[in-house]
Amino acid sequence: MPLPATSRFTLSLAALFCIFAEPAMAVQVTDNLDLGGAIRGRWDYDPDRNIQNFGLDTFWLSAKYTSDTWIGEAQYRFYGRSYPYRYTKNYGDIQFAKLAWVGYKFNPEQQVQVGLNTVPFGLQPYFGSTFYETLGNVIGLEDLQQVGVKYIQQSGDWNIQAGYYLRPAWQGKGTTNGVTFSSVVSEADSYVADGSDNQERNTVVLRVAKALDLGLWKSEVGVSGLSSSLENRDTNNDGRRNAVAVHYLGKNGPWGVQLQVARQQMSPRNPGTDELVTLGGYDGTYNVASRGNLYVADLSYDVTGKYLFNQVSGVKLYANYSAFDKSAKAFKTSERMILGSSFMVSQLYVATEWMFGKNDPYIGGSSYAQSLGAGGTDHWENQVYVNVAYYF
Repeated sequence: MPLPATSRFTLSLAALFCIFAEPAMAVQVTDNLDLGGAIRGRWDYDPDRNIQNFGLDTFWLSAKYTSDTWIGEAQYRFYGRSYPYRYTKNYGDIQFAKLAWVGYKFNPEQQVQVGLNTVPFGLQPYFGSTFYETLGNVIGLEDLQQVGVKYIQQSGDWNIQAGYYLRPAWQGKGTTNGVTFSSVVSEADSYVADGSDNQERNTVVLRVAKALDLGLWKSEVGVSGLSSSLENRDTNNDGRRNAVAVHYLGKNGPWGVQLQVARQQMSPRNPGTDELVTLGGYDGTYNVASRGNLYVADLSYDVTGKYLFNQVSGVKLYANYSAFDKSAKAFKTSERMILGSSFMVSQLYVATEWMFGKNDPYIGGSSYAQSLGAGGTDHWENQVYVNVAYYF
């Protein structure tokens, strides 16, 4: 008699815990160079779509170099075979780089990074506390990496970051035109109706943030701006992508608040409709409304102490809401809400999230290719997501 899904998940999690319960340890090659990586498993549960899956999520290798002057980081990821990539035969059939940059520190307050690095836009490093990330990720603004040069300067309470990026990340190995870690402007695959073929080039970005105290809240307020060209390979005409954001980050004891409002406005020169731009990532491509506002609100609480024979620690509870309100009147607003927690179990990092989505390409089976464009099923769906990671 087959075990129920919850029992299979419990046994799989226990097995993973036993395998990786030894102390995590990166390989320190020299005093400056560390080699490491991660192995992550995931559990997806959505009874409405008969999804009850536990399997290998990601394997990646990483390298970090740090000295008084020279710095650098590289990370390469592998996916495949397990859900949601069961259409591939082997693990590693999908693979791509997240980071590959070298940098120089002029002094402790000033540095420059060259290569595939994180674009400094909005709340950093993510638009909230969630593991799954917000809708800002899938519209191409959150956790975004491109190839170029970034300058960082800390002057007292002020943090200034400026970047110039020649192009998005290089395409990795996969089955579609969207084989990158970041969600970037891409050539549409054949299954994307009203898809486009644009290339993003010459991205200029500036982020200015200031740390300050607002009563009992240790805070940061900031503003970001991004502008790039969109080269359409069908019309050979250039459009533009512009985005601006204002953000707030606050911490008061165990409580944390993150707020952000962003405006993205793309003016492509497509042969068809200019109301849509195709983006891609994680081995897929989909349409995004060319104009819209992104709203993000995140509330978190850190639970101190250790539990269950001192094996559970670093507990964090959080609630995150994001919405992409599109300018085109007929387009339906995309929304995502995540209630979750993250914690350490010995050397394992665990994130458990109850996710709700409306016109969300990744949650609840709405239209993958059109939810962020004209919209999908236009009603709320939900599913449970658990990620278990061992970092070495």
